[in-house]
Amino acid sequence: MKKHLITLTLLGLLAACASDKSKEASGTSALTRAPVDDRSSSSSSAANSNNVAEHSPESTAESSNQPSNDMLNDPNSLLAKRSVYFPFDTSAIQDSDIPLVQAHAKYLAGHGEQKVSVEGNTDERGSNEYNLALGQRRADSVKKMLELGGANSGQISAVSYGEEKPKATGHDETSWAQNRRADLDYK
Repeated sequence: MKKHLITLTLLGLLAACASDKSKEASGTSALTRAPVDDRSSSSSSAANSNNVAEHSPESTAESSNQPSNDMLNDPNSLLAKRSVYFPFDTSAIQDSDIPLVQAHAKYLAGHGEQKVSVEGNTDERGSNEYNLALGQRRADSVKKMLELGGANSGQISAVSYGEEKPKATGHDETSWAQNRRADLDYK
């Protein structure tokens, strides 16, 4: 029952985002969240809230006339951000990371030849077995949202590294927060 509610909620979010395209066309952004990786200051969130729409995959491709693969490497594009972060001991995607996952889903849906590996990671706390299972649930969670956003399941693989590939090597909450993630690795 809980899985059905989550799926319905995600579908509702995707439908709501898709139905606001007329507002985007008129210059009013349907996205009001701050960029995903701007976690350092809440005061900059308001100033950056409009940057999400300005740097969406559609507007980046239209304004730059670059090949679509360059959108993945353009630092101004939402697609350049490749990590989805998770709270302690959970595999639920946070609201702040939904626009990032949706942007990657839309990119994959429009580029059927592109493949991505979703790599689930955890912090060092917990047993190796538990962390591998949690990392897999995180990778599967991102994979499922990518598929709901239009990506083909054949384009996406999901793997867990548990605690084996940390971004930060410290033993404090700041380091652990950087290690609780799923990375999108384009092939």
